[in-house]
Amino acid sequence: MTALAIALVALSGLLAVPCLVLLVECLAARKIEAGGTSAGVGPVRATVIIPAHDESLGIGGTVASLLPQLSRGDSLVVVADNCTDDTAAVARRAGATVLERTDPVRRGKGHAITFAVDALRADPPDVVVLVDADCRVAPADGLARLVRAAASDGRPVQGEYLLGATERPSAHQVVSALAILVRNRVRPRGMYRLGLPCQLTGSGMAFPWPILASAPSGESNLVEDLVLGLELSLRGTPPRLCPEVAISSELPEGDATLFKQRRRWEHGQLSTLATFGPRLVLAGLVRARLGLLALGLDLLVPPLALLVMMLLAHAALSGVALWLGAGWAPLCASGALFAVLTLAVGRAWWSFARDTVPLSALLSAPFYVAWKIPLYVGLLLRGKHGAWERTARKGERP
Repeated sequence: MTALAIALVALSGLLAVPCLVLLVECLAARKIEAGGTSAGVGPVRATVIIPAHDESLGIGGTVASLLPQLSRGDSLVVVADNCTDDTAAVARRAGATVLERTDPVRRGKGHAITFAVDALRADPPDVVVLVDADCRVAPADGLARLVRAAASDGRPVQGEYLLGATERPSAHQVVSALAILVRNRVRPRGMYRLGLPCQLTGSGMAFPWPILASAPSGESNLVEDLVLGLELSLRGTPPRLCPEVAISSELPEGDATLFKQRRRWEHGQLSTLATFGPRLVLAGLVRARLGLLALGLDLLVPPLALLVMMLLAHAALSGVALWLGAGWAPLCASGALFAVLTLAVGRAWWSFARDTVPLSALLSAPFYVAWKIPLYVGLLLRGKHGAWERTARKGERP
């Protein structure tokens, strides 16, 4: 075997790690029936925090949907963060306690959450739940389930946070919604079934107060929720999934707005992968903690579109190597990687999405992958996108 063939086979071994992790998670995932409430938990006082920047069109509906789920003694706080509209007034009329924050330099969700947590220190609740301003929580006792689970376990809890396509979705929206479903439902359920922790995904997160109050700040990170969960895991309190609670929202309208959202999320995710992935794997091995090792391996799975691009590049190089006389081994290894990835995604689609995502929609997946090439080229040439950007909501102009 030539040196080129050996190098390509070795590279296929590295690519096999995220492919096999994804396959194990997708094979382990199962549909989970709504469970009972956590036993042995006494009265728990909770506060729901909703960070909101220029959310006047939707904040009233979000507050109105959550207030009936509160128990006696609970509270709901909206942080009107650097708003230029009447978000604060709308939230107050809907029944929320409103904190107004103005700081044009330190902007974003992480800063808003820190502001609210500091305001609660004088009279802290037992549990804090973080919900985004455009989300709904189900079932009707979803908030109570999250609160009781966090209080019972003494660790962070993450509900299933999904973004669905709009009423008249583009092909990119449909494939993007499927990719989010694989990441935020299928893979966490696989981890849950294996008795392993999960990543924090951004909304519908419940924290025991002592853990959140002493948590490291992720104020300036593009994926502050993901980083927070990883930091807490390294400190000994890894999050767990609460699969019976669903947090739902919609993808933004228009492919341009969707692209900007995906750019922010995925640049942050890939930066976090490089920073925390090896660190978690090493910590899991050194401390002999399977949960940390599993979180590290889960984090090393890149976005599906990028993983497909990496496998395509490997296949192309393997084809060139075959033409140069390096033999069939690299190309066979490349084919095996594609088979593993196809099995994983196919299993996820068949079990969780075939009723909502027609098989014909998957035919547009190659165009979705091509659509995202500039996203990754920009990351390679200019580094990660650093500025916080609010995503335009339904009915708003981008």
